[in-house]
Amino acid sequence: MRDDETGEEIIIRDYKGPAGGWGSMKGMARVLPAEHPGPEMLDTLRRQNKPHGFMCVSCAWGKPAKPHAAEFCENGAKATAWEMSSARVTPDFFQRYTVTELEGWQDHDLEQAGRLTHPMRYDRATDKYVAASWDEAFAAIGAKLKSCDPKKVVLYASGRASLETSFMYALFARMWGQQNLPDSSNMCHETTSVGLKNAIGSPVATIQLEDYEKCDAIFCFGQNVGVNSPRMLHTLKDCRDRGVEIVTFNPLRERGWEAFADPQNPLQMAKVQKPTIISTQYHQVKAGGDIAALLGMCKLVLEADERARAEGGERVVDQHFIEQHTVRFEEFAAFCRKAEWDDIVRESGLTRDAIEAAARVYMRAKAVIVVYGMGITQHRYGMDSLYMLVNFLMLRGNIGREGAGPGPVRGHSNVQGQRTVGITEKTELAPVERLKALFQFDPPTEKGWDTVESCRQIIAGTCQGFVQLGGNFLRATPEHAKMQAAWRKLPITVHVATKLNKSHLYPGEESWILPCLGRSERDEQASGPQAVSMEDSFSHIYGSVGKGTPASDVLLSEPAIVAGVAKAVLPPNPNVPWDAWVGDYSLVRKAIEDCYPDKFANFNERLFEPGGFWKGNPASHRKWETESGKAEFNVPRALNAAGFADAEGRFRLITLRSNDQFNTTIYGYDDRFRGIRGTRMVVMMNRADMARLGVAAGDKVALESDAEDGEERVVEGLRVVEYNIPEGCLGGYYPELNYLIPLEHHALDSHVPAGKSVPVRVRA
Repeated sequence: MRDDETGEEIIIRDYKGPAGGWGSMKGMARVLPAEHPGPEMLDTLRRQNKPHGFMCVSCAWGKPAKPHAAEFCENGAKATAWEMSSARVTPDFFQRYTVTELEGWQDHDLEQAGRLTHPMRYDRATDKYVAASWDEAFAAIGAKLKSCDPKKVVLYASGRASLETSFMYALFARMWGQQNLPDSSNMCHETTSVGLKNAIGSPVATIQLEDYEKCDAIFCFGQNVGVNSPRMLHTLKDCRDRGVEIVTFNPLRERGWEAFADPQNPLQMAKVQKPTIISTQYHQVKAGGDIAALLGMCKLVLEADERARAEGGERVVDQHFIEQHTVRFEEFAAFCRKAEWDDIVRESGLTRDAIEAAARVYMRAKAVIVVYGMGITQHRYGMDSLYMLVNFLMLRGNIGREGAGPGPVRGHSNVQGQRTVGITEKTELAPVERLKALFQFDPPTEKGWDTVESCRQIIAGTCQGFVQLGGNFLRATPEHAKMQAAWRKLPITVHVATKLNKSHLYPGEESWILPCLGRSERDEQASGPQAVSMEDSFSHIYGSVGKGTPASDVLLSEPAIVAGVAKAVLPPNPNVPWDAWVGDYSLVRKAIEDCYPDKFANFNERLFEPGGFWKGNPASHRKWETESGKAEFNVPRALNAAGFADAEGRFRLITLRSNDQFNTTIYGYDDRFRGIRGTRMVVMMNRADMARLGVAAGDKVALESDAEDGEERVVEGLRVVEYNIPEGCLGGYYPELNYLIPLEHHALDSHVPAGKSVPVRVRA
């Protein structure tokens, strides 16, 4: 049996092995040769995520000061091989294929074609991209952008771009008079940025990597560690080895949360020693059910505290923390006391016994970390899920002390850092006064477009241009059908990229592809070899030095491309030395330090500090930069984050990554942990739901949107896979199933597309 689109043999079978171990080795051995990386890749992997080394372009998990011998994971190695591929997409490649022909290629095949080598301009007469010089590209792009209203042009940034590039890009936007700066955070973790800021005054994790050495319980929500942040498994293994309890809430059974064989442990690799069991409890909440599960645990904590008070025993809640550091506790406590267990059980999808077992772990623990991912943030009421996580932690004072606090796991290597240095549509998050003083211009104060608003404007036809600093925006967004049609009508599209992707194949009236150096490659500028920097999930800043041979002599660095476009669009400003910055990135870092002295003091001197240097976090010291001046309890608006009611025949679709994928980059067709190989056109379904629908494993069905907006959205040809997933929930791959997500189905406050609970129906 083969997939109709890919031609791959389809194999569906349960995966019994652990995460890591020989499975990871085999996964790398299968994917890496397909990229034909050169001998330099081995040296890059040796240096990966180490001091003075190369920082991985994949996830944003912390880099320890004392790294392992191999400080990379399976997906990190795939990402490095993907960037260091020896295959090339030259101008000759584009002469062989029209854009219309390439549009029919699979995501995997497009990127497998290799690294882009030359600036390319779309020629509508031949329907092909044709080569151009950098001077031609910058001149034409500058002339077109100058003819646009800057407030109607989008400057998107992928989470891979360095701090230096991101700072220059954001400065260019504001000097041009706009701040339409959506980025990967808008797609994924904006709920964290808004929600944590509202609740505790800090928009990021309060913990650092070393806090995992001091906790005695970890609660995990909506995050797939084995796929999205595999190096975290080493940290979790160390925690389990010293007896830390790990309680996981996730709709699907994911192997990374179940068992891990350490590839650097000879005994586990030789199967002399059993794999480490990661989760001591595993609770399969239904999609969006985390609010109710957390409510149940909070209710139990409050009841236990009341019993302790009545009996004269030790308090269960941290009364001192609550009185000294929080507001609205009584309002939240009253809400918990009134909550009915029937509602909690129904909306969470868990039994009361399961919730009580988890609550007992929490009440025993002295220091608790809460780990979470997009299973929390990407819901209609994602903000309420996040607030409940904060409420849960605050009940026992688990914020602002060692070994305790919220720990969101970021998916992209520098998505958090980009926000730190100005990639934001919000004026209040930009150092407006410092920008004005340092660079002598008046920054805009009107709020710019985020991801959702950018899509609205593109669909409406009011957007006049889209510049994409990395990424695959068109493929990643909701409302695919409308977006694809509208994208072609954009007056100009500009893509800074290393490889070809789907966004490039729906050219606007004028379209350019500008190929850039990869982070793993040697970046020689006027002052010599350059380093770049990025920020991890723990707010630590690292330097990175690429040493690989560039894929082409024609490539420019991302800072050079941003400067080239900026100079072509903006009038000269003697206070902004674009050319000097391109020649010496340390000057960009000095400008960042001048704009953000509290976070980046002595930036250049600390660039290669082992383990990175910490930019600080007020909430970690129990300094609450909120409106009230204290940490704030919040009552949720709903008991389930999905934002729509259950109905006969309606399912909650959870969009997922496979093990052979990073965001929209598809490395292959082997989702090893889920036992699905050879295809991505599947829908994972509970056995009882299959029986009710009268479908069997292997049958093909369609999914259709069940949103209440009257729009038809259908994805056909999905193969049914029986899977351990809660009744009423379905699983399927992102980005293929993004077609089913309405643009307006997003988190209410943060505008993150709600891809973890999409209302759909199954059509046989």
